Amino acid sequence: MKPFTLFITCLRGLIRNPMRAALTVLGIVIGIAAVVAIMEIGEGSKQQISNSIASLGANTVNIFGASVSTGGVSSGRGGRASLYATDADAVMRECPDSVKLASPVVRASGQIIVGNTNWNPNSITGGNEHYLAIEGWEVEKGRAFTKAQVDNSERVCLIGSTIANKLFESVDPIGQEVRIKDVVFTIIGVLGSRGANMMGNDQDDCLILPWTSIRTRLMGSSATAALSKSGASNASKPSSTDTFPTGAVSFYPGVDLQPYGNAPHPLRTRTVDSIIVQIKSSENATPAMDAMTAVLRRQHQLEPGVLDDFEMRDRAQFSKMVTSTSETMSNLLLAVALISLVVGGVGIMNIMMVSVTERTREIGLRMAVGARPRDIMYQFLLESVLLCLAGGILGIIIGRIASTVVSSQNGWPIASSPGAMVLSVSVAAAIGIIFGWYPAWKASRLDPIDALHHE
Repeated sequence: MKPFTLFITCLRGLIRNPMRAALTVLGIVIGIAAVVAIMEIGEGSKQQISNSIASLGANTVNIFGASVSTGGVSSGRGGRASLYATDADAVMRECPDSVKLASPVVRASGQIIVGNTNWNPNSITGGNEHYLAIEGWEVEKGRAFTKAQVDNSERVCLIGSTIANKLFESVDPIGQEVRIKDVVFTIIGVLGSRGANMMGNDQDDCLILPWTSIRTRLMGSSATAALSKSGASNASKPSSTDTFPTGAVSFYPGVDLQPYGNAPHPLRTRTVDSIIVQIKSSENATPAMDAMTAVLRRQHQLEPGVLDDFEMRDRAQFSKMVTSTSETMSNLLLAVALISLVVGGVGIMNIMMVSVTERTREIGLRMAVGARPRDIMYQFLLESVLLCLAGGILGIIIGRIASTVVSSQNGWPIASSPGAMVLSVSVAAAIGIIFGWYPAWKASRLDPIDALHHE
């Protein structure tokens, strides 16, 4: 038979029992619809997670002071004040192949006062001129502070959209003054809105200043401004006047000198809370961290065998963990949906076996007038594939409708997945071939004489 004639014959065979054909493909429709809906919802969730992690600062590494033990009690991460602004400069200068930008970070807390209105922000953070780019902040109005303003500890700041709405409402905040701990700062920029992060905290409830302004003006360390000068040779390590002796209180156990040996504790007014580094590629995070570790050990003059007095955390690891969890859940749901496809395939095989039995005399008649066994096999195999393809197309339509309804009802993000549609059609065709092969083979092996005598 010619292909077109074979196709028409198969359609006539399926249309002969439309209700049975519809019930036969029901399992395929449900399975394909579930696959499409799960893939679209999963893809949307993955994009939302990626955007949320990107809003925290993409391709970044955080450097903290290490823990220190005093009186047998560990301080935890950041307990040792060992990081300086010049450490950030050294990392950028000596790791040009892996590090893009670096910034010291200091944090403060306090009430923001504007006239007779006040507000307590979630965060008051200080950084250098690269801080906004590293954290992925965009300036919606105004401008960012410059390196000169950082070096001079100028009283300028940028505010998030939450603070702008709470304190200024319809008034343009650019050029307005805010008071923090009796120090007046001028607003030079408003940050673009980000909304809540993955932990549910409002990212827009923030205030960002030059780090030197926090240290010198809000924390009262007039000597800190000198540390912002990358050319200061003595700023990378504590001096004798900046330290206090370990174990100064005789009736308590002293600070544990292991693993830091003779390294004294610098005063916190001369150090920064942490350093944030933007690396060029998250795939090369480990080599970048190794290079930065070597630079910081030289900066801190740590001898071989002495443990690091700092710790590093790669945000890409958090991104991979969350993405991996999301993919695991999507794959689990996808596996459940594929089970329904297998069940639908078994239904296809069952109905095709019934069809072969019912049409035995038809098969015998066709063989008697010259049909070859392969013609009979192709006919029933094509009928099985057409059933599955029809179920696959209908399943794609229902799956898209289902994902849209779920998204509108629950506010879940969705993303169109052409790959899922192609996969669904391919799987449907494969199921038609796999589960339709045996009935088609059985039909092709019938004896024409016996088939004609079949009641």
